[in-house]
Amino acid sequence: QPLLPENLDESVQISILFRMQLMAQEEYGLRCLLELSRHAGPQPLTIQEIARAEVLSPDYAAKLLRELRRGGLVSSRRGAAGGYRLTRAPEEISVWDAIEVLGGSLFPDRFCECHPGQHSLCVRGSDCSIRTIWRLVDESVRGVLGRVSLRDLHRAEIAMGTWLDSRPHPPPTSGRSQ
Repeated sequence: QPLLPENLDESVQISILFRMQLMAQEEYGLRCLLELSRHAGPQPLTIQEIARAEVLSPDYAAKLLRELRRGGLVSSRRGAAGGYRLTRAPEEISVWDAIEVLGGSLFPDRFCECHPGQHSLCVRGSDCSIRTIWRLVDESVRGVLGRVSLRDLHRAEIAMGTWLDSRPHPPPTSGRSQ
């Protein structure tokens, strides 16, 4: 299980996460999953129903649901009684599962290749202390979001904050050079 940085508990990590700008695809895809997780009816939800509930265009909702299907989080059924359903119970799908399918890691392994400065390769490619920070942030965000399920998100905003504050926090990291 990923470790949180020293002196930063889980509620601070959540606060930092929401200050970070997530891509629209991740935000709206998560909202589509949340809408599906709240639906308890026997019939699947249609693209139009999901789009209407989240105030998205049907085309954009279809694109998001296609990605979620490819990622194994939803299944689809064609025809007049067709639509989308979650592939697992809401408590078995984490927020990180959704983020990973929709956008992937915050700092993928090749992240530094996108920031080489004026050279074709980064001058810090073989020894970069900054990369260590980005990896720790990525692990921390994964850890926090991996412990929050779609079912957890059924809470109202204030109740969600209270629930997050009441959760036990992992012990501080150790063994890192200072």
